[in-house]
Amino acid sequence: MYCFLTVLFWLSILIVCYTYVGYAVLLWLMVKIREAVKGKRVWKVAGDYPEVTLLVAAYNEKDYVTAKVKNSTELEYPKEKLKLVWVTDGSDDGTPDLLRQYPEVTVHHQPVRAGKISAMNRGMKLLDTSIVIFSDANTMLGKDSVMRIVHLFADPGVGCVSGEKRIFNNEKDMAAGAGESLYWKYESFLKSYDARLYSVVGAAGELFAIRREYYAEVEKDTLLDDFIISLRIAMKGHTTQYDPEAYACEDSSANVKEELKRKVRIAAGGFQSIVRLAPLLNIFKYGMLSFQYISHRVLRWTLAPLSLLLLLVSNFALACRLGLCSCNFFTIAFRLQICFYAMALLGWFLENRRIKLKILFVPYYFFIMNYAVYLGFFRYMKKSQNVTWERAKRRN
Repeated sequence: MYCFLTVLFWLSILIVCYTYVGYAVLLWLMVKIREAVKGKRVWKVAGDYPEVTLLVAAYNEKDYVTAKVKNSTELEYPKEKLKLVWVTDGSDDGTPDLLRQYPEVTVHHQPVRAGKISAMNRGMKLLDTSIVIFSDANTMLGKDSVMRIVHLFADPGVGCVSGEKRIFNNEKDMAAGAGESLYWKYESFLKSYDARLYSVVGAAGELFAIRREYYAEVEKDTLLDDFIISLRIAMKGHTTQYDPEAYACEDSSANVKEELKRKVRIAAGGFQSIVRLAPLLNIFKYGMLSFQYISHRVLRWTLAPLSLLLLLVSNFALACRLGLCSCNFFTIAFRLQICFYAMALLGWFLENRRIKLKILFVPYYFFIMNYAVYLGFFRYMKKSQNVTWERAKRRN
């Protein structure tokens, strides 16, 4: 039993460390070696700018219409070649009527609400531009985001381009804002180096673009449309690239409860995606793409959260076996784990009392992120996640 617990302990540590730290370090090393041998990739600059559609699938987004349209019309791209299209299916708050006041916006509306992906599927059939950029109604784009995205499509091997998601900084942010902002900075680092190595594994739904000809209708119950669309394109041999200066900004979740709601939906969608993208687990067929996908996404949605639990349990058993009051490696490791979770608990305590101590919000957010995976797994197994979900509330 001691040997079994020891193996379980070290295996759990290996999985957790690789998932959250090791892959980032390995990725950095692989990119540096690759670029030392082959040199840095030099991107072409688009000559004749193609026609582009900025497509927004929106449900009851009246509060964001004015700001979003203003932001879209101020983007630095030839005005005659940038089409603004909104699909507002099911909206009953006046969103379609408000949008129709802007002659530069094309509005497609039907009264039936069937979810975002159904709206996207319907909208794609109505477009004729070679490049389609997807964006959310509540996100504001950097002025040259479209231009930078189009430049990456100058390479014919690129089938999808992901922009960067940024969280508006606010010193008053509590756990949700502090944790989410740090998380997306880390994600941006991984996306940047994933792209430099081969391909991004999953575009950011707030801002990503595809070649229209590569779009294949997505199942209507799909939860992570951006993830499925971009990876299916990559599975066909067309890489997904990334430009951190093509960015979309949005407010952080209003609080951790709202952020947990969002994370649970993403986790449920993650399990759904793993099932639907099962062939991508075959590293012998997809090579580097499979390696990146498993390391960056699959482990984070499956073995890493499980390993955190097994690490705590096996460490507790080993520490008890050797004496909780003794001073050895396993008891020290167990105490460190308890300290970490105590910091997460304290972060929760302070969050509920609106006390700002951001150093405690990081372990709290990390705990919530992994806790959401368990809730998402059970939600996926029960098939209880609706595609017409209510989005998490954002900080105003």
